[in-house]
Amino acid sequence: MSTADAHRPDALVIGGGIGGLSAALALTRKGLRVRLHERAARFGEVGAGLQIAPNCTRILADHGLLDEAVALGVLPEHIVMKDAVDAGELTRLDLQDLERRYGFPYLVIHRGDLHGIFLRACERGGVELVNGSHCVAYENIPGGARVTFAGGGSDEAEVVIAADGLHSVARGLLVRDEPVGSAYVAYRAALPFDEVRGNGVHERDVVVYVGPRCHFVQYPLRAGRMLNQVAVFESPKALAGEADWGTPDELDRAFDGTCAQIRKGLPLMWRDRWWRMFDRDPITNWVDGRIALLGDAAHPPLQYMAQGAVMAIEDGWVLAEHVGAQRPRRSRRSSGVDWAAALAAYEAVRPEHCGRVITTARAWGEFWHHDGTRRLRRNALLRSRDTYDYTFTDWIYGPTALTPEQEPEPCPTIPLDSVELGTPAGQGLPLGSGGL
Repeated sequence: MSTADAHRPDALVIGGGIGGLSAALALTRKGLRVRLHERAARFGEVGAGLQIAPNCTRILADHGLLDEAVALGVLPEHIVMKDAVDAGELTRLDLQDLERRYGFPYLVIHRGDLHGIFLRACERGGVELVNGSHCVAYENIPGGARVTFAGGGSDEAEVVIAADGLHSVARGLLVRDEPVGSAYVAYRAALPFDEVRGNGVHERDVVVYVGPRCHFVQYPLRAGRMLNQVAVFESPKALAGEADWGTPDELDRAFDGTCAQIRKGLPLMWRDRWWRMFDRDPITNWVDGRIALLGDAAHPPLQYMAQGAVMAIEDGWVLAEHVGAQRPRRSRRSSGVDWAAALAAYEAVRPEHCGRVITTARAWGEFWHHDGTRRLRRNALLRSRDTYDYTFTDWIYGPTALTPEQEPEPCPTIPLDSVELGTPAGQGLPLGSGGL
């Protein structure tokens, strides 16, 4: 074996976010040599809270990371949805019963803490981590794929996993599209819980206030020592086509007329940064030769289902499970993985599920933000749902499918116009989660 062969990894992962790190870990646990390239000079995550549903805590458990995640996060007792105008409760999920149903808990955790868990696991597992690598091009080569970096230099392996985010360079190999703007923007804050105890906040729940063209989310973080807040609203500047939109001057006006709990929380939001909300249209092709998309490169969603990071973690786990099922036998020059088969199996199952999440998140966001009569119909429909009705969560919170046959049927839909005000709707609604 040549010196070059001895140092060549089996797989390259491009992108050191949660999706890239989790994929690198999953492949390493199947015996592969993995090198991960991250554009930034050091690893880190910007943001605040994440919600991790049972379909993902199941994977954390499989990786041996769930106990650490629980120790750093919070296991909330309920998800409670309220009307942002009058603060009246609309519906809730009992998360202890949810854990009994799906076998794994619903967890909220600081994004940086989850990123750190995967980073440390990759270091322990022997993933080669490279910083300051800005990938600008991907290409297939005989027996593998190659990436090229800004300023010169390249790297190659048997397979390249492109976890390069919303503005993925690799996605251009498969489709010529652009991010789709929603005209909504998110403001966040994470602050000591002691500063907000008098504000009517719930200490053990995820609470979502849904309102006209806006919503507000609160939940505890870091063993209850912090409170995560997210304020989301439709930007009039974005609708008018202005380039500088979602700015702080729009924040307070967006929540005029909302309840006291929200009004107490708004002054605490970070106002020096905000996140414009984009997704992309679903695509069914994620693989080009030995190059595969993963995470937001393949399926960036709007955040209303709280499944963005979850789907990325699922992607890496599914691919690694198909690699491991082959029981590959390493030779002098190869990992022994039949990458054509593994990537075909990955592409056969993940695009369908993730495309469904993208379209459901769009519909869910529209449903949250109704005004007028449609708001009243929405509220009536939500109030009609039984707390222990899981008709609309089984498709998303159950075990991650490895084959198309394992993918559950889509959840039913209920036209809002079918809800008669003043009479029980008698049906449920797809209660996802707090969103961001």
